[in-house]
Amino acid sequence: MNAEFRPNLVALQTIVHREIRRYTRIWPQTLLPPAITMVLYFVIFGNLIGARIGEMDGFTYMEYIVPGLIMMSVITNSYSNVVSSFFSSKFQRSIEELLVSPVSPHVILIGFALGGITRGLAVAFIVTLLSMFFTDLQVHHLGVTLLVITLTSTIFALGGFINAVFARNFDDISIIPTFVLTPLTYLGGVFYSINLLSPFWQTLSLANPILHMVNAFRYGILGVSDIRIGIAISFMAVAAVCMYLWCIHLLKSGRGMRQ
Repeated sequence: MNAEFRPNLVALQTIVHREIRRYTRIWPQTLLPPAITMVLYFVIFGNLIGARIGEMDGFTYMEYIVPGLIMMSVITNSYSNVVSSFFSSKFQRSIEELLVSPVSPHVILIGFALGGITRGLAVAFIVTLLSMFFTDLQVHHLGVTLLVITLTSTIFALGGFINAVFARNFDDISIIPTFVLTPLTYLGGVFYSINLLSPFWQTLSLANPILHMVNAFRYGILGVSDIRIGIAISFMAVAAVCMYLWCIHLLKSGRGMRQ
């Protein structure tokens, strides 16, 4: 094995193992709350309110909202895991040891991102299992489903990294989730089809990137979508690449790495 490659591989394995251990060690705080929250959504919106709404796009309301709720959990957990982990490393000044080590910036970024991605996918798996107690969930297109959920978790893991780089205190890491991610998620077609909106609001909704992610995932699960799947997946792939390059630039420049 190449003498330069092996140390980076060991470093990557170490960072990923640490990140996974970080959230599995405190699973009652990281994995259990989103599961309980999603069950409440299933009961309140799916069973109670959904019975009054009826069908949407040929599916029961419960079936229609399940893909969106899974994506909501992926977005929240992928983002929060990386932003809290990397900012904690900055706050404790342990990130400086990584930056001065011979470890590649790509290894550092991929390690932290994989921590967020695995947490997002773990929560998605738990929510999917719970949803089966409320409805029959069948996958329409497995390839699209896996691709979309992986791209989405990657995008928001990288987004959490960027937030952590620019954050100066713990309050800064809660601003984006509270004032950006939450509104965009609730307005991203999780609970409704944009076809119910007026033409003006339909057009405006297309500017919401989470709408494209939710609908692409819904297509993978149910086979229905309000947007063109090819455009949505292309957008997500380009966004993931651009955000990755930006994160690498931030790491190499050292910007925002000191507290």
